[in-house]
Amino acid sequence: MRAKSTFENDFIGKDSWRVFRIMSEFVEGFEGLSKIKNAVSFFGSKKLKRTHPYYKLAYKTAKLLVKNGYSIITGAGPGIMEAANRGAYEVGGVSVGLNILIPEQQTPNPYVNYLLEFRYFFVRKVMFAKYSRAFIVFPGGYGTLDELFETLALIQTHRISPFPIILVKRRYWQGLVEWFKEKLIREGTLVKKDLILFKVVDKKEEVLEEIKKFYRKNKERLT
Repeated sequence: MRAKSTFENDFIGKDSWRVFRIMSEFVEGFEGLSKIKNAVSFFGSKKLKRTHPYYKLAYKTAKLLVKNGYSIITGAGPGIMEAANRGAYEVGGVSVGLNILIPEQQTPNPYVNYLLEFRYFFVRKVMFAKYSRAFIVFPGGYGTLDELFETLALIQTHRISPFPIILVKRRYWQGLVEWFKEKLIREGTLVKKDLILFKVVDKKEEVLEEIKKFYRKNKERLT
């Protein structure tokens, strides 16, 4: 029998200990976020400046939601995340940031008043999905699309209970939606009923109304 190399032994040992680090992140996340009630999560590009219309809309949308009894969760970064945290913070709401520790260091924005930090993206994703009553998805890149598609897949396959997924700004998302219809449905890789798993809106008032509408139809999810 071939003896294992030092590299292989180190690799196995590190992976074994990594399990405990992952477990600790889950425990800390569950304990920390169990205190947060009636929360919605915002996703979107970290690259957008305060002067950008999408930033301004995210800021106003978060303010409106807080005034209607919601807490706000984001990834704690700049751009859309900052806009949502800022909107919540400035009206005295609960402003949560789930920061990710990555080589390209992300400093939490100054409007987070409840911060949790994660090394593992997949643990962080679980926290978003478990403790959100809705996902508000603004224009963004790979990270935003990753959160969007993974959550849609989990709802589609009944791995998690459905909740509102709201894409904000038709102008940005329309090409993707049309691709779903013209390519995926036509090719048989998606069915029409899958398109009802999300809504596309333009205004902050529509975001609030879509959330309220969903829970009026699904009263059991309110408890």
